[in-house]
Amino acid sequence: MPEPIDRFRTQPPTAVTFDFWDTLVRSDLMPTREARATAVAAALADLDRAVDDDALAGAIAEAGRDYAEHWHANRQYTAEDGAGFVLRSLGLDGDRAVVDAVMSAFVQAAADIEVEITPNIAPTLRRLRDAGVKIGIVCDVGMTPSVTLRGYLDSHGLLELFDGWSFSDEVGVFKPDPVIFRHALDGLGGVEPERAAHIGDLNRTDIAGAAAVGMAAVRYAGVNDDGHPLLEGGPEADPGVLAVTADAVISDHAALPAVLGLG
Repeated sequence: MPEPIDRFRTQPPTAVTFDFWDTLVRSDLMPTREARATAVAAALADLDRAVDDDALAGAIAEAGRDYAEHWHANRQYTAEDGAGFVLRSLGLDGDRAVVDAVMSAFVQAAADIEVEITPNIAPTLRRLRDAGVKIGIVCDVGMTPSVTLRGYLDSHGLLELFDGWSFSDEVGVFKPDPVIFRHALDGLGGVEPERAAHIGDLNRTDIAGAAAVGMAAVRYAGVNDDGHPLLEGGPEADPGVLAVTADAVISDHAALPAVLGLG
């Protein structure tokens, strides 16, 4: 059985927050991109504005890269921003009816995609709730809005297990900005960072962000093993981010209760 994090040896945390992608739900870009391409093409066809399939797919892929640049710079980028990028790339941003139709199709396209939750996350969440631990989400939303992400959790019976959530498209910043972590702690009843832990897969956003506000940081490596710690001045380091490693690393959510001192 894993050893508990030092601060939780005598008393478990009051609250635990989770990253979303590759921590609660497996990420898979291709189905989402394909759904967006299908939805946008259908919307354009309804307006007699057919577009080349390859050009559309390329524009959607480029929008993903545009999002990644904004994410790394901690500049907000929503589904509407992605749709606008696609419209401009295809030269279709001058017609209001086309803009409205494509915006709606792009934003809603991912809602019906089947997603896969990570192994053992459901029983682990229930174990935490049974122990009286408050549970939240701290999520960097990509071009799939938070309302859709809530729907994914609800479809797997998980949404009801959370006491609060902090999605970047609602809070206004990405991780590792301390604002989003403090928002989560406030939403869980004003929990002190020292009495909380954050679980996530990425060193740059999850581990560095949680550590910076004083939360315990647990890296989940069961889906995406981001095994290279941030090094001050190294190629993966953002300006101002010090060297950081997680307080614990787990590859199975079933190990989390022990790491948090819950046995």
